[in-house]
Amino acid sequence: MAPPITEEAFTTAELDVADEVGVELVRFVRLINKAKSQVAKQGPDGIERAAYAILFHLIHDGPQRTSKLAETLHAEISTISRQSSSLVQHGLVERQADPEDGRACLLAPTTEGLRVFEENRRQRNIWLATVLADWPEEDRDKLNELLNRLNTGIEQSIPQAADHVSAHGKGANE
Repeated sequence: MAPPITEEAFTTAELDVADEVGVELVRFVRLINKAKSQVAKQGPDGIERAAYAILFHLIHDGPQRTSKLAETLHAEISTISRQSSSLVQHGLVERQADPEDGRACLLAPTTEGLRVFEENRRQRNIWLATVLADWPEEDRDKLNELLNRLNTGIEQSIPQAADHVSAHGKGANE
């Protein structure tokens, strides 16, 4: 395991830029949350907005057990169970026998679930296209490239942060 990176490894300028990025990321998350709150907590079909995260993961990652979804979404199994039951009742998700363990079931998107997902995605894309409409094409392309790079860096650093916490028995805020 590599030794943890400490503050001394960075110049003051690098830490200042990191602080500016952090401020903008906090602002970004707040604005996204505000935009989401402008949309009703219940979708037009009566489904909790939070339940769409389940549908997203089932479409992108394939059929899964409730426990795996809870782990992936950092949620309680009871919450995932309640939300997935609503998705099943609305015909967006179905329960299937787990081929590896017939006693367990997997959740999988239905054809209607795929349709609803694509409609939500279409609406999101229209909103983002509106936000970016007056940006030059090169800026839109660069934003996409940089967001991908940032997300990849965050994904790659998460295990290191977890290793650091487990090795030292403390979290970042302690």
